[in-house]
Amino acid sequence: MNRRIDYPIGEADSGQTIEYFLRQQGYTHSILVLLKRTQEGILLNGIWARTSDRLYGGDLLTVSIEEPHQSSDILPSAVMPAIAYEDEDIIILDKPAHMPIHPSLNHYENTLANALMSYFSGKGEYFTFRCVNRLDRDTTGLTIVAKHILSAVVLNRQITERRIHRTYLAICEGCTEESGTITAPIARKEASTVERCVDFKNGESAITHYRRLAYRADLHLSLVQLQLETGRTHQIRVHMSYIGHPLIGDFLYNANYTHISRQALHSASLEFEHPVTHQKMHLTSDLPSDMKCLFPSY
Repeated sequence: MNRRIDYPIGEADSGQTIEYFLRQQGYTHSILVLLKRTQEGILLNGIWARTSDRLYGGDLLTVSIEEPHQSSDILPSAVMPAIAYEDEDIIILDKPAHMPIHPSLNHYENTLANALMSYFSGKGEYFTFRCVNRLDRDTTGLTIVAKHILSAVVLNRQITERRIHRTYLAICEGCTEESGTITAPIARKEASTVERCVDFKNGESAITHYRRLAYRADLHLSLVQLQLETGRTHQIRVHMSYIGHPLIGDFLYNANYTHISRQALHSASLEFEHPVTHQKMHLTSDLPSDMKCLFPSY
Protein backbone atom coordinates (compact mmCIF):
# COMPACT_ATOMS: atom_id res chain seq x y z
CA MET A 1 0.00 0.00 0.00
CA ASN A 2 1.47 3.35 -1.06
CA ARG A 3 0.38 6.64 0.49
CA ARG A 4 1.43 10.20 -0.38
CA ILE A 5 0.65 12.79 2.32
CA ASP A 6 0.99 16.57 1.97
CA TYR A 7 1.55 18.74 5.04
CA PRO A 8 1.13 22.50 4.45
CA ILE A 9 3.34 24.21 7.06
CA GLY A 10 1.86 27.06 9.08
CA GLU A 11 3.63 29.72 11.09
CA ALA A 12 3.11 27.76 14.32
CA ASP A 13 5.46 25.05 12.99
CA SER A 14 8.00 27.43 11.49
CA GLY A 15 11.59 26.70 12.57
CA GLN A 16 11.00 23.03 13.41
CA THR A 17 13.09 20.31 11.82
CA ILE A 18 11.31 17.87 9.54
CA GLU A 19 12.04 15.06 12.00
CA TYR A 20 10.52 16.96 14.93
CA PHE A 21 7.43 17.87 12.90
CA LEU A 22 6.88 14.31 11.67
CA ARG A 23 7.32 12.85 15.14
CA GLN A 24 4.55 15.20 16.29
CA GLN A 25 2.37 13.61 13.59
CA GLY A 26 3.05 10.12 14.99
CA TYR A 27 5.99 8.99 12.85
CA THR A 28 8.28 6.59 14.72
CA HIS A 29 12.00 6.00 14.23
CA SER A 30 11.32 2.93 12.08
CA ILE A 31 8.94 4.88 9.79
CA LEU A 32 11.49 7.69 9.42
CA VAL A 33 14.12 5.10 8.47
CA LEU A 34 11.70 3.71 5.85
CA LEU A 35 11.18 7.21 4.43
CA LYS A 36 14.93 7.86 4.25
CA ARG A 37 15.39 4.63 2.28
CA THR A 38 12.57 5.52 -0.13
CA GLN A 39 13.50 7.53 -3.19
CA GLU A 40 11.96 10.97 -2.69
CA GLY A 41 10.35 9.66 0.48
CA ILE A 42 10.52 13.17 1.98
CA LEU A 43 10.10 16.22 -0.25
CA LEU A 44 10.24 19.84 0.87
CA ASN A 45 8.65 22.12 -1.71
CA GLY A 46 9.17 19.37 -4.27
CA ILE A 47 12.86 18.81 -3.50
CA TRP A 48 14.24 15.68 -1.80
CA ALA A 49 14.95 16.70 1.80
CA ARG A 50 16.71 15.48 4.92
CA THR A 51 15.00 15.05 8.26
CA SER A 52 17.38 17.66 9.75
CA ASP A 53 16.15 20.37 7.33
CA ARG A 54 14.02 23.11 8.86
CA LEU A 55 10.48 24.06 7.96
CA TYR A 56 9.09 27.57 7.51
CA GLY A 57 5.61 28.98 7.15
CA GLY A 58 4.27 28.47 3.62
CA ASP A 59 6.39 25.36 2.96
CA LEU A 60 4.84 22.14 1.65
CA LEU A 61 6.20 18.93 3.15
CA THR A 62 5.35 15.77 1.20
CA VAL A 63 5.84 12.25 2.54
CA SER A 64 5.60 9.08 0.45
CA ILE A 65 5.03 5.85 2.35
CA GLU A 66 5.77 2.90 0.07
CA GLU A 67 5.12 -0.67 1.18
CA PRO A 68 5.64 -2.91 -1.87
CA HIS A 69 5.08 -6.14 0.07
CA GLN A 70 1.94 -7.76 1.46
CA SER A 71 0.91 -10.44 3.94
CA SER A 72 2.12 -13.44 1.92
CA ASP A 73 0.66 -16.09 4.25
CA ILE A 74 -2.96 -14.91 3.87
CA LEU A 75 -4.97 -16.34 0.97
CA PRO A 76 -7.41 -14.03 -0.83
CA SER A 77 -10.82 -15.58 -0.10
CA ALA A 78 -14.01 -15.20 2.01
CA VAL A 79 -16.98 -12.89 1.54
CA MET A 80 -16.22 -9.21 2.10
CA PRO A 81 -18.13 -7.67 5.04
CA ALA A 82 -19.95 -4.36 4.69
CA ILE A 83 -17.66 -1.32 4.64
CA ALA A 84 -18.72 1.30 7.18
CA TYR A 85 -15.99 3.78 6.17
CA GLU A 86 -12.93 3.87 3.92
CA ASP A 87 -10.30 6.39 2.87
CA GLU A 88 -6.60 6.27 1.94
CA ASP A 89 -5.50 5.53 5.50
CA ILE A 90 -8.07 3.26 7.17
CA ILE A 91 -10.95 0.92 6.39
CA ILE A 92 -13.67 0.20 8.96
CA LEU A 93 -15.71 -2.96 8.50
CA ASP A 94 -18.99 -4.15 9.98
CA LYS A 95 -17.91 -7.71 10.78
CA PRO A 96 -20.54 -10.47 10.71
CA ALA A 97 -20.82 -13.30 13.21
CA HIS A 98 -18.83 -16.53 12.75
CA MET A 99 -15.94 -14.72 11.00
CA PRO A 100 -12.53 -14.85 12.73
CA ILE A 101 -10.15 -11.92 12.37
CA HIS A 102 -6.99 -13.92 11.56
CA PRO A 103 -6.40 -17.26 9.82
CA SER A 104 -5.81 -20.18 12.18
CA LEU A 105 -5.61 -23.96 12.01
CA ASN A 106 -9.38 -24.44 11.73
CA HIS A 107 -10.18 -21.19 9.92
CA TYR A 108 -7.71 -20.73 7.12
CA GLU A 109 -9.81 -19.11 4.40
CA ASN A 110 -12.94 -17.60 5.96
CA THR A 111 -11.45 -14.75 8.00
CA LEU A 112 -11.59 -10.97 7.85
CA ALA A 113 -7.95 -10.96 6.73
CA ASN A 114 -8.76 -13.28 3.80
CA ALA A 115 -11.67 -11.07 2.76
CA LEU A 116 -9.51 -7.94 2.75
CA MET A 117 -6.77 -9.67 0.76
CA SER A 118 -9.40 -10.47 -1.90
CA TYR A 119 -10.71 -6.91 -1.81
CA PHE A 120 -7.34 -5.24 -2.31
CA SER A 121 -6.06 -7.87 -4.76
CA GLY A 122 -9.11 -7.12 -6.88
CA LYS A 123 -8.05 -3.46 -6.91
CA GLY A 124 -4.48 -4.38 -7.83
CA GLU A 125 -3.09 -3.04 -4.54
CA TYR A 126 -0.55 -4.53 -2.15
CA PHE A 127 -1.93 -4.94 1.36
CA THR A 128 -0.48 -5.81 4.75
CA PHE A 129 -3.17 -6.81 7.26
CA ARG A 130 -3.07 -4.63 10.39
CA CYS A 131 -6.23 -4.90 12.49
CA VAL A 132 -6.47 -2.30 15.28
CA ASN A 133 -9.40 -3.41 17.46
CA ARG A 134 -9.74 -7.18 17.20
CA LEU A 135 -13.12 -8.78 17.80
CA ASP A 136 -13.83 -12.37 18.82
CA ARG A 137 -14.94 -14.71 16.03
CA ASP A 138 -18.63 -14.49 16.96
CA THR A 139 -18.72 -10.84 18.02
CA THR A 140 -20.27 -8.62 15.36
CA GLY A 141 -19.75 -4.98 14.49
CA LEU A 142 -17.19 -2.29 13.83
CA THR A 143 -13.50 -3.04 13.53
CA ILE A 144 -10.70 -0.76 12.28
CA VAL A 145 -8.00 -1.91 9.88
CA ALA A 146 -5.00 0.33 9.14
CA LYS A 147 -4.00 0.58 5.48
CA HIS A 148 -0.36 1.45 6.08
CA ILE A 149 2.30 1.50 8.79
CA LEU A 150 1.71 5.12 9.90
CA SER A 151 -2.01 4.57 10.51
CA ALA A 152 -1.24 1.36 12.40
CA VAL A 153 1.33 3.01 14.68
CA VAL A 154 -0.85 6.04 15.48
CA LEU A 155 -4.02 4.01 16.10
CA ASN A 156 -2.28 1.42 18.25
CA ARG A 157 -0.89 4.27 20.33
CA GLN A 158 -4.44 5.57 20.73
CA ILE A 159 -5.50 2.10 21.92
CA THR A 160 -2.67 2.05 24.47
CA GLU A 161 -3.56 5.56 25.66
CA ARG A 162 -7.26 4.61 25.82
CA ARG A 163 -8.25 7.26 23.28
CA ILE A 164 -10.28 4.93 21.07
CA HIS A 165 -13.69 4.78 22.72
CA ARG A 166 -15.62 1.59 22.03
CA THR A 167 -19.28 1.04 22.86
CA TYR A 168 -20.79 -2.45 22.77
CA LEU A 169 -24.31 -3.83 23.00
CA ALA A 170 -24.92 -7.19 24.66
CA ILE A 171 -27.87 -9.32 25.71
CA CYS A 172 -27.44 -10.84 29.16
CA GLU A 173 -29.36 -13.24 31.34
CA GLY A 174 -31.46 -11.73 34.12
CA CYS A 175 -32.29 -8.16 35.02
CA THR A 176 -29.05 -6.25 35.54
CA GLU A 177 -28.68 -3.20 37.73
CA GLU A 178 -29.57 0.05 35.94
CA SER A 179 -25.88 0.83 35.61
CA GLY A 180 -22.59 -0.08 37.18
CA THR A 181 -18.83 -0.40 36.86
CA ILE A 182 -17.04 -3.74 37.08
CA THR A 183 -13.47 -3.50 38.31
CA ALA A 184 -12.05 -7.00 38.35
CA PRO A 185 -8.65 -8.15 36.99
CA ILE A 186 -8.64 -10.82 34.30
CA ALA A 187 -6.16 -13.66 33.73
CA ARG A 188 -5.91 -16.76 31.56
CA LYS A 189 -7.72 -19.65 33.21
CA GLU A 190 -5.37 -22.34 34.42
CA ALA A 191 -4.96 -25.28 31.98
CA SER A 192 -6.81 -23.40 29.20
CA THR A 193 -5.38 -21.61 26.16
CA VAL A 194 -8.63 -19.81 25.43
CA GLU A 195 -10.74 -19.25 28.54
CA ARG A 196 -10.22 -16.27 30.86
CA CYS A 197 -11.36 -15.66 34.43
CA VAL A 198 -11.43 -13.01 37.14
CA ASP A 199 -8.22 -13.40 39.15
CA PHE A 200 -7.48 -10.81 41.82
CA LYS A 201 -4.03 -12.25 42.50
CA ASN A 202 -2.57 -12.74 39.02
CA GLY A 203 -4.91 -10.87 36.68
CA GLU A 204 -4.40 -7.68 34.69
CA SER A 205 -6.49 -4.60 35.48
CA ALA A 206 -9.86 -4.60 33.70
CA ILE A 207 -12.66 -2.03 33.96
CA THR A 208 -16.07 -2.25 32.27
CA HIS A 209 -18.92 0.29 32.56
CA TYR A 210 -22.45 -0.88 31.74
CA ARG A 211 -25.96 0.56 31.52
CA ARG A 212 -29.20 -1.38 31.06
CA LEU A 213 -31.16 -0.12 28.04
CA ALA A 214 -34.10 -2.51 28.24
CA TYR A 215 -35.41 -5.54 30.11
CA ARG A 216 -37.57 -8.26 28.59
CA ALA A 217 -39.45 -9.86 31.49
CA ASP A 218 -40.94 -12.75 29.51
CA LEU A 219 -37.46 -14.04 28.62
CA HIS A 220 -35.71 -12.59 31.68
CA LEU A 221 -33.12 -10.87 29.47
CA SER A 222 -31.42 -7.48 29.58
CA LEU A 223 -30.06 -5.42 26.71
CA VAL A 224 -27.03 -3.55 28.04
CA GLN A 225 -24.67 -0.92 26.66
CA LEU A 226 -21.04 -1.34 27.68
CA GLN A 227 -17.93 0.81 27.48
CA LEU A 228 -14.41 -0.43 28.09
CA GLU A 229 -11.60 1.37 29.86
CA THR A 230 -9.31 -1.58 29.16
CA GLY A 231 -9.20 -4.15 26.38
CA ARG A 232 -8.54 -7.55 27.92
CA THR A 233 -9.36 -10.71 26.00
CA HIS A 234 -13.04 -11.69 26.51
CA GLN A 235 -13.38 -8.77 28.97
CA ILE A 236 -17.11 -8.14 28.56
CA ARG A 237 -17.94 -11.85 28.52
CA VAL A 238 -15.90 -12.56 31.66
CA HIS A 239 -17.09 -9.50 33.57
CA MET A 240 -20.79 -9.99 32.90
CA SER A 241 -20.53 -13.65 33.86
CA TYR A 242 -18.67 -12.62 37.02
CA ILE A 243 -21.57 -10.40 38.20
CA GLY A 244 -24.12 -13.13 37.49
CA HIS A 245 -25.43 -11.88 34.13
CA PRO A 246 -23.60 -13.90 31.45
CA LEU A 247 -24.17 -13.18 27.78
CA ILE A 248 -26.70 -15.47 26.15
CA GLY A 249 -25.27 -17.88 23.58
CA ASP A 250 -21.80 -17.74 25.14
CA PHE A 251 -20.62 -21.35 25.15
CA LEU A 252 -17.48 -20.50 27.14
CA TYR A 253 -18.97 -18.58 30.04
CA ASN A 254 -22.64 -19.53 30.10
CA ALA A 255 -23.93 -23.10 30.46
CA ASN A 256 -27.42 -22.05 29.34
CA TYR A 257 -26.81 -21.85 25.60
CA THR A 258 -30.16 -20.40 24.52
CA HIS A 259 -31.93 -17.94 22.19
CA ILE A 260 -28.97 -17.34 19.84
CA SER A 261 -26.21 -19.37 18.17
CA ARG A 262 -23.29 -17.21 19.36
CA GLN A 263 -22.47 -14.81 22.17
CA ALA A 264 -24.85 -11.86 21.90
CA LEU A 265 -22.21 -9.13 21.65
CA HIS A 266 -22.01 -6.30 19.11
CA SER A 267 -19.41 -3.56 18.56
CA ALA A 268 -21.90 -0.75 18.04
CA SER A 269 -19.88 2.48 18.15
CA LEU A 270 -16.33 3.76 17.68
CA GLU A 271 -14.96 7.21 18.51
CA PHE A 272 -11.36 8.11 17.74
CA GLU A 273 -9.06 10.63 16.09
CA HIS A 274 -8.19 9.96 12.47
CA PRO A 275 -4.52 8.87 12.34
CA VAL A 276 -3.54 11.28 9.53
CA THR A 277 -6.10 14.09 9.25
CA HIS A 278 -6.74 14.23 13.05
CA GLN A 279 -10.46 14.57 12.31
CA LYS A 280 -12.79 13.33 15.06
CA MET A 281 -14.39 10.11 13.85
CA HIS A 282 -17.66 8.63 15.14
CA LEU A 283 -19.19 5.57 13.52
CA THR A 284 -22.15 3.46 14.56
CA SER A 285 -23.54 0.06 13.57
CA ASP A 286 -27.11 -1.15 13.95
CA LEU A 287 -27.91 -4.15 16.12
CA PRO A 288 -27.63 -7.32 13.97
CA SER A 289 -30.80 -9.27 13.17
CA ASP A 290 -30.16 -12.19 15.55
CA MET A 291 -29.98 -9.78 18.49
CA LYS A 292 -32.61 -7.35 17.23
CA CYS A 293 -35.26 -10.07 17.06
CA LEU A 294 -35.03 -10.29 20.86
CA PHE A 295 -35.25 -6.50 21.32
CA PRO A 296 -37.09 -5.27 18.19
CA SER A 297 -37.34 -1.62 19.31
CA TYR A 298 -33.55 -1.35 19.17
